[in-house]
Amino acid sequence: MSGIPLGVLDLVPVASGSTAAEALTNSIDLARRTEEFGYTRYWFAEHHLNPGVAGTSPAVVLALTASATSTIRLGSGAVQLGHRTALSTVEEFGLIDALHPGRLDLGLGRSAGPPQRRRPVEGEGEPAPAAPVIDGHTPNGLRIPDRFSFAHLLGHPRVALQQKLLNLPGAQPQDYSEQVDDVLALLRGEYRTPEGVEAHAVPGEGADVQVWILGSSGGVSAETAGRNGLRFAANYHVSPATVLEAAEGYRAAFKPSAELDRPYVTVSADVVVAEDEETAHKLATGYGPWVRSIRTAEGAIPYPTPAEARALPWSEEDRRLVADRVETRFVGSPRTVADHLERLREATGADELLITTITHRHADRVRSYRLLAEEWRRRG
Repeated sequence: MSGIPLGVLDLVPVASGSTAAEALTNSIDLARRTEEFGYTRYWFAEHHLNPGVAGTSPAVVLALTASATSTIRLGSGAVQLGHRTALSTVEEFGLIDALHPGRLDLGLGRSAGPPQRRRPVEGEGEPAPAAPVIDGHTPNGLRIPDRFSFAHLLGHPRVALQQKLLNLPGAQPQDYSEQVDDVLALLRGEYRTPEGVEAHAVPGEGADVQVWILGSSGGVSAETAGRNGLRFAANYHVSPATVLEAAEGYRAAFKPSAELDRPYVTVSADVVVAEDEETAHKLATGYGPWVRSIRTAEGAIPYPTPAEARALPWSEEDRRLVADRVETRFVGSPRTVADHLERLREATGADELLITTITHRHADRVRSYRLLAEEWRRRG
């Protein structure tokens, strides 16, 4: 079962007492190291106005990383299309592909906002979940928590500020599915206006990139990926409550394409691995406060040391705020974490898994990926 590929999702985390420059250097080093360990993909996420996350522009960071690696696929997890145009996205990735052909994954995502339900298809019922959930677990033991609500952030001034700074005054985001259609048309050289005017992205047209859609629910993203016959990434690490509906919503909407003849899914997971359980849980101490900072719209704090995390104030309200994320993080020895990943793969039917690991010390993060890769190879 463990023969499926593992990839990496990197937020370019900034550790407390460190700098964004050091975070970028560490991420490029981690890409080199995980390439050696046998990981197949290395994706950069996009986040803004976070003191503890330096990955603001996936295209820029992956361009830098492409020059430092040779075989691992590099991509975005994901470009947030809500404040970009299809043309600028295709041109950016076209530029990188021109120098590093055949290595890029163009992962596309909606900008932050409430989930949108998948449009119903005539004659089609709601997709059945991949596995039933009873008392918060699938039959094989995978934890599926209750849905988390972001209602408390609606109208938050920092959320509004981010939108103001990312969007030009008066700009209206394009419908997401239409924008994805435009990206695909530009890549294929098939873009036409309703009046028949052609547009050709140079570079970009004909670029040898894999297009992925990232989604946290069975809504518009899953439907868009399936309708276009694209690869889909379901976010267990972001929204563990809805990972099953995301994967099944995508499969229910899937139509074969020139790219794929069947659905293809990767599923993300937060992971920390160490030689023993005690060490791994110590390294993971900062995760709760870090997630809390995101979910209060403070912006991700620089990732704390275990001692710094223990010294931070903590309440029952804080625990509830982050419980779904903390409960679904896989922490422990290589064997323990690999067992958890097996359950995730089995419950979701994933074709690949995407691993994201954050620790305060870079060496601990590198070791976590190495230990997991060694255990995964043994099981393969």
